[in-house]
Amino acid sequence: RTRHRHHTSPPSVEIHQHHHCRRLNSATTTPTNQRATAHTTMSSIPSDHCLFAVPKKGRLYEKVTDMLRGAGVEYHREPRLDIAICKDLPMTMVFLPASDIPKYVGEGNVDIGVTGIDIVEENGLEVERVMDLGFGKCRLCVQAPVAKGITDVKELAGSRIVTSFPELTKKFFDPLDKERGVKTSVKFVSGSVEAACGLGLADAVVDLVETGTTMKAAGLGVVETILNTEAILITNPNSSHRSIVNLLKHRIEGYITSKKFVMVSYNCSSDILELVCKITPGKRSPTITSLTDGGHAVSGLVKKGEVVKVMDELHAAGARDILVFEMANSRM
Repeated sequence: RTRHRHHTSPPSVEIHQHHHCRRLNSATTTPTNQRATAHTTMSSIPSDHCLFAVPKKGRLYEKVTDMLRGAGVEYHREPRLDIAICKDLPMTMVFLPASDIPKYVGEGNVDIGVTGIDIVEENGLEVERVMDLGFGKCRLCVQAPVAKGITDVKELAGSRIVTSFPELTKKFFDPLDKERGVKTSVKFVSGSVEAACGLGLADAVVDLVETGTTMKAAGLGVVETILNTEAILITNPNSSHRSIVNLLKHRIEGYITSKKFVMVSYNCSSDILELVCKITPGKRSPTITSLTDGGHAVSGLVKKGEVVKVMDELHAAGARDILVFEMANSRM
């Protein structure tokens, strides 16, 4: 699952503005990254480049890099380096912890980035939500030991809560505290939140839930959902690279569409044309071409999860030569 964590330590990369370039300096120079730091410090980023912040590791990193590759954003990242200049766009990729990206975008150090809704809400910075990306979906939930049988979250007001999202947790419990005249204790931990109840540190936790496997293994159950979250594309409202932001949005939308849909093509006679077009209406309308034998060739987009059922319905209606085509990319 995509688990974004809120960190209290300073961001790992510092971005300095110069008259002629933007320069990224690593904040630390441990033996393992010393060579990368030297290389990065010497790498000047053109002042006209759009800076795109990408999660530097984990499952979210893999999803984002696959998406960017499919959207035609090409770059080469050297091992242990946290920047990479794009080949075909005036843009530089900056690799940061997902939890730090809203800070950089909100404060204008980078122009655009990918992170989770939960992290944006936790940081409370002003960013523009460009689009939802459809992956990294999970829920931020109040969880309590199943053995306690708690079904109403109001029962937890005034208790001890452990979480990696203290601001969202306080915001959620403050109205409950006022209603009941109590004060909920919210403590921050950076990881293994689900262990807090078993170790006696908390009465309940607020943590991310995707499949629920980790939660159930810890003997916890969902009492209330605070927030539904997923990966999103964000930008600074005052970015001077609006044209690049819009271009990326169109490219990513096209790639996402190509992954959600397939193209179904088939032949049919005139007497069933209206019926089969209802089966494959497409995103706007099907494409219909007249054939020399008086019939028609029809094609339309169908959601991947529905394609087998649609093929069965088309065949039962009398359509023939039914073919399915995968799409590499699209523009709608």
